[in-house]
Amino acid sequence: MRYEHVLVSAAAGLATVTMNRPERRNALSEAHMRELIAALGAAGDQPDTRAVILAANGPVFSSGHDFADMVERDLDGMRRLLATCTELMLTLRRLPQPVVAKVQGVATAAGCQLVASCDLAVAAEEASFATPGGKGGWFCHTPSVAVARALGAKAVGAKRALELALTGDPIDARTALAWGLVNRVVPRMELDAATEALARAASRGSLTSKALGKRTFYDTIDLDLEAAYARAMEVMAESAVTPDGREAMLSFLEKRPGIYPPRR
Repeated sequence: MRYEHVLVSAAAGLATVTMNRPERRNALSEAHMRELIAALGAAGDQPDTRAVILAANGPVFSSGHDFADMVERDLDGMRRLLATCTELMLTLRRLPQPVVAKVQGVATAAGCQLVASCDLAVAAEEASFATPGGKGGWFCHTPSVAVARALGAKAVGAKRALELALTGDPIDARTALAWGLVNRVVPRMELDAATEALARAASRGSLTSKALGKRTFYDTIDLDLEAAYARAMEVMAESAVTPDGREAMLSFLEKRPGIYPPRR
């Protein structure tokens, strides 16, 4: 499928979905978001896709919502656009494969939300992150949902998320790393290799097990401790008796690499 605002490529099990509106700082118009939803879904549906990388062309990862696509909308139009944005963020979470953001530059507002909604993220040293609505008259409500969860719901994470939301000031890549918004910070020339390495490390082994693990992680992260253990215990018990679960145990006992799907 051909897209106007998105490029898609695949190589050796890694699918890369690249935002391609550099002239608009990869601002998220409704049309752009719908293309991203379609491209991500199609990449995730391919049986040979082990991980998905979300990238961007140009100096800016994403400047957030495209205000030119918003300023004349009525309330129903705003609801429709924000529903599309929410669908995009949930698509990233619901893909069975690990999703890694490759952040080469500025990620603000809904662009920062994109990074927070990916499972993992690698940033270039010059990247920065902000939810700037706190500086003006339109607070970053929905971006803060994803950012708060990425930073953790405990007191420290909440205070960091609120600092971003209330001040609107950007943080640099090293601060984002210290706060837990990204997993790696590397020189720009190493960004491609570091992102691919993390994506491959996160997607080795059983794809079935990985998909179940990702879904269970997000299902349990906001539960209280006893409920989280109850849910995780049942999933782990059920997965232990699947072919891939048995293969994990047998390959360990037989001191050999696992084969997924197993041939036995």
